[in-house]
Amino acid sequence: MLRRRPSVIGALGVFFVVLIVVWLGINFVKGPAEFANIFLIGLTRGAVYALVALGYTLVYGILQLINFAHGDVFALSGLVSSTVLLSWFNVTDDTGAAVILVAVPVALVVAMAFAATLNTTIERVGYRPLRHAPRLAALITAVGMSFIVQNISLAVYGVEFKSIPRLVPNSKVFDIGGVAFQWNKFFVIAMTIPLLLALTWMVSSTRHGKAMRATAQDRDASAMMGIDVNRTISFTFVLAGSLAGAAGLMYLLYFTTMRYDTGFELGLIAFTAAVLGGIGNLAGAVLGGVLIGLVQEFNEGLAWAAPGGDWTRSIVFGILIAILVFRPEGLLGERTPEGV
Repeated sequence: MLRRRPSVIGALGVFFVVLIVVWLGINFVKGPAEFANIFLIGLTRGAVYALVALGYTLVYGILQLINFAHGDVFALSGLVSSTVLLSWFNVTDDTGAAVILVAVPVALVVAMAFAATLNTTIERVGYRPLRHAPRLAALITAVGMSFIVQNISLAVYGVEFKSIPRLVPNSKVFDIGGVAFQWNKFFVIAMTIPLLLALTWMVSSTRHGKAMRATAQDRDASAMMGIDVNRTISFTFVLAGSLAGAAGLMYLLYFTTMRYDTGFELGLIAFTAAVLGGIGNLAGAVLGGVLIGLVQEFNEGLAWAAPGGDWTRSIVFGILIAILVFRPEGLLGERTPEGV
């Protein structure tokens, strides 16, 4: 009986996948234009999830550590972006395009620099002293850092949502057969793709990227080959923080509101995306983020037999449990034997 259990579990997984595909197919046939519009919204949301998920997967790949503070760094950097836009540039609904074209890039640079600095500080103060301690100690520290960053956000920005004017218009880029794509969605996609391409190139082709990959494989051997392991790990946290800062600004521009605890749930969703795609795998983090974004929008937007928004959290974290049961290495991850 024990030998048959994996095949039974696999068959159950295939059954659920087929069921979902049939459900999506029926919804597409009933309303193809509505289905396409929801797909574009999910793709946009998934792009934000992908940027946050990349931060999780970068840190895990090099330290085998889930940086639970990452979502809170994302939220705090978004709030810092709101300060730049509202206090430095005084943006309002009547602000001209020339000011916006300056304000948004400045907010992006400030958010990325702030998040990178904060993330590196967290690594230096909280994680580096515990590098050779049991993993449970580092995990507890990561949870503690999450609460510390969240409470800093609460102390500085208060409990109320911070709102900005809609700086990127939601007018249509195109409208074909009832399928519309707005400028605010296009802006998120247009910012995300270059960042993802630049990160992929950096990790695969640059000296720092090669040092990161070597350190992820074997820290001791990398140190013996002359790689500064501490600097490489700090650089990884800089990259992860920069991505969180960019995602914070894009979330703020797209949804126009953010609060001190926004990063808690979104961080958990992005972590689920990283696990779904294969944590430690850059392409997997992107794929997982997009899939989770689509799952969320399909559940909340499709008309026929959709559970509805009240079930979104249950479905997302149900996916996390299912992927851990059926394929723990994720969709694009590789199964590796554990050392003994």
